[in-house]
Amino acid sequence: MLLKVSCNAAVAAYAGDQIQAQCRVLGQSPTRPNFPRRRRAVVFSSPVAKAPLVQAVVSEGRASRVESGSGGLADRLRLGSLAEDGLSYKEKFIVRCYEVGINKTATVETIANLLQEVGCNHAQSVGYSTDGFATTTTMRKLHLIWVTARMHIEIYKYPAWSDVVEIETWCQAEGRIGTRRDWILKECATGQVIGRATSKWVMMNQDTRRFQKVSDDVRAEHLVFGPRELRLAFPEDNNRSLKKISKLEDPAQHSRLGLVPRRADLDMNQHVNNVAYIGWVLESLPQEIIDTHELQAITLDYRRECQHDDVVDSLTSLEPIKESGAVSELRGINGSATATANNQECLNFLHLLRLSRDGLEINRGRTEWRKKPAL
Repeated sequence: MLLKVSCNAAVAAYAGDQIQAQCRVLGQSPTRPNFPRRRRAVVFSSPVAKAPLVQAVVSEGRASRVESGSGGLADRLRLGSLAEDGLSYKEKFIVRCYEVGINKTATVETIANLLQEVGCNHAQSVGYSTDGFATTTTMRKLHLIWVTARMHIEIYKYPAWSDVVEIETWCQAEGRIGTRRDWILKECATGQVIGRATSKWVMMNQDTRRFQKVSDDVRAEHLVFGPRELRLAFPEDNNRSLKKISKLEDPAQHSRLGLVPRRADLDMNQHVNNVAYIGWVLESLPQEIIDTHELQAITLDYRRECQHDDVVDSLTSLEPIKESGAVSELRGINGSATATANNQECLNFLHLLRLSRDGLEINRGRTEWRKKPAL
């Protein structure tokens, strides 16, 4: 990608990996390098306007178009936009080297962060507030915010470093006090669906911390940007996103105690970020599972807010299975979770996050793991 940004007669060049940036004064026409044909964005901004006018020249091959507006530079460079009907939002992301884990593929935390990013960008693109709560005008007047109630993610294929992923998202109503947001993840190179996700959000009064019914005014402001007919990322009957999570009973088979939120775990609203809970849930999983399996689905029910000074315990046990009307626990030999009934390759776990001081439940979770593919 070639990026040119105007400035006052300053010229800077960087040579490496065929990446070049130039600064120039509007109106000049320096010789263009002979790069291979590819999609390029050339962005200009006026240094004299009070509210800088941004012009983006987007070209593919020999065809190009000019887009002008007073939006921020980030809006012009972001690889995302509303769909043609304006009822969903799509954005492309490149998997960075620091977003992959020991399997040399994106981690589930990376996937969850991208879902959060595209959801926030969608809210921003339709004019919701940028204060971190994605609130409408009426919500801000009444001190109302959205909080996550449930998150379900399924990953069919993990993208690798430098892969490009396209994520589509949209919002719809969910009951009297909530809304839902769905996502579909595709591999850009093939168009293959590599993941899906859905979430439920409830409305809360920011001052009283009590749930509140979605008023007609808020519903009208919010749902104007969503599909007119019900559209679900998981339209199948009895799909895993609908499954109730059983409570994990003591004593848990595996635990990690005394987890403390880092400063980096706090979001712009001074609360522990939703993605941090995923990491805490996985902390108590046996290492032999991490070595031999990969996560294919995770469901989290959020039950209590976690503050920066809370201490958290993470508990994990294999999920009991029902066989001929009876409940059979999948317990491994000598406490090892890798030995399972009938040599099943997929394993299901129940998880619980609770406050160390009083045992109050923060988060209830369920994960499904498949055998890692042979290299």
